[in-house]
Amino acid sequence: MPGKGEQQEKRVTIDQVAAQAGVSKTTVSRYLNQRYDALSEDTRQRIHQVIEELNYRPNRIAQSLKARNSRMLGCLVSDISSPFSSIIVKGINSVCTQAGYQLLLVDSEDDPERERTGIQDLLENQVDGLIVNTTGQNDEYLLSLYQKGIPLVLADRCLSAAGMIDTVATENYHVTYQCITYLRGLGYEQVAFFTQGNRNVAPRILRFQAYCDAMRENFHLAGEERLYQFQLDSTADCVEKLRAYQAQYPGQRLAVFAVNGVAMLHMLQGIQQAGICIGKDFGVCGFDDWGWADLIPPGITTITQDSWEVGRRSAELLLKRIQGTGPVGPVYEELPNRLIIRGSTVSG
Repeated sequence: MPGKGEQQEKRVTIDQVAAQAGVSKTTVSRYLNQRYDALSEDTRQRIHQVIEELNYRPNRIAQSLKARNSRMLGCLVSDISSPFSSIIVKGINSVCTQAGYQLLLVDSEDDPERERTGIQDLLENQVDGLIVNTTGQNDEYLLSLYQKGIPLVLADRCLSAAGMIDTVATENYHVTYQCITYLRGLGYEQVAFFTQGNRNVAPRILRFQAYCDAMRENFHLAGEERLYQFQLDSTADCVEKLRAYQAQYPGQRLAVFAVNGVAMLHMLQGIQQAGICIGKDFGVCGFDDWGWADLIPPGITTITQDSWEVGRRSAELLLKRIQGTGPVGPVYEELPNRLIIRGSTVSG
């Protein structure tokens, strides 16, 4: 009769299952944890067959212990190249450092598929919870994670229906409405909305809605007809949109509103290349205030939002959820934003 040592030597490992099934260890792990999103039916059947043939039994006790106390948080951002995202991460990491947690970071590059696989990879690393700056195109998937009891907080971007998952965001609607109303008071006759695309990104949708409402109620114009979407990787495309806007309203005082800081930077490059003079006849404003706005002559009117605080509060809320001390029900916390007036918007 074989001894205990012999039985241990014969124990089938996850590496053996992966090798025989012709897949990676991570893929087998996903199958074992019933995370089937990225697995084809053929792959699932193949892994199931190998597990049965080898009589593989995963060490659930070890998995449970590891999952319970990894002291790691997972963070997924939509675009790490954006200063907004990197500042959020710094806010999150400040809390992790104080609490003795390690932060694992994934960049989805605004791709919904990469977002799903990135979250799955973080969960495979047994993070205790997740902070997600979502693409806005995986609502059902994120809700399924929440319903499974995975501690999850959304940073900046909520689901299409806010209030279903813990979210820390900034106020978008009223401050945008305030900005467009301010432009009307200065005597600008037209305001265009410049964006790289609103898609399903909640803050951009809210800002555009506020812009349209303010245009209708203050200018008696349809904002939807003044939406300009341009390619971020093409200054020429931005220049073309700016010149088309000027050509459509000759002789009028024009202004442009940028949906976010990334759009603003590219729009300013286009304005410079087009030879447009910023100020009385061509006002410029929009999100975000990243430190350079007061350095570019004549100073750019911006809406500032505290993305560092968004990250910090998201991490604090997540740790409360992990520790079981958070509030009852999902939290939707909205931090105030502020309109900062500079020389790019002036009275006529």
